Amino acid sequence: MWRQIVNSFRMLLVLTVITGFVYPLTMVGVANTIFPSQAKGSLVERQGQVVGSKLIGQNFTQPGYFHGRPSAAGKDSYDAAGSAGSNLGPTNKKLIDTVADNVNKARQENGLSESAAIPADLVTASASGLDPDISPEAAYLQVERVAEARGLAAKEVANLVDKRILNRQLALFGEPRVNVLELNMALDRLK
Repeated sequence: MWRQIVNSFRMLLVLTVITGFVYPLTMVGVANTIFPSQAKGSLVERQGQVVGSKLIGQNFTQPGYFHGRPSAAGKDSYDAAGSAGSNLGPTNKKLIDTVADNVNKARQENGLSESAAIPADLVTASASGLDPDISPEAAYLQVERVAEARGLAAKEVANLVDKRILNRQLALFGEPRVNVLELNMALDRLK
């Protein structure tokens, strides 16, 4: 019996070393070698300063910037430490009211009629609450507002959106999307 207990503790020690140290360190080394940008958080820099990550949405509210998805992450939204969806179901009154408020806000901000269709990603939070991307339709809906606020031609801003559309991964996974941070940084470079 003691022999079995000793062997069990040996196996526990060996598996702890392998799965707790060797494997994680190997994966970190492989990730840093093969995907160095992603392994370091896909950080985006401007003039040597980190301004965000391609992977984490940010709260852009000024009229001269494209707005991303609403966030339910954290107490004040867009809190990467509190990444989470709202967990409210489709019949929940609070969710229905929030979406209705977001639809009205999107229509008002973009000068749209009461009957104008609004893409769902402009009025609903993603599962993480920090989605960095919006659909091309959501970006095009905002072109007029952004162009007017920046004193640019709408066609010039729409062309910028065209150039920033990311297609499906491996032509199979996901949907076409636009990274809001990268699009807004490209807008700033237009000055």
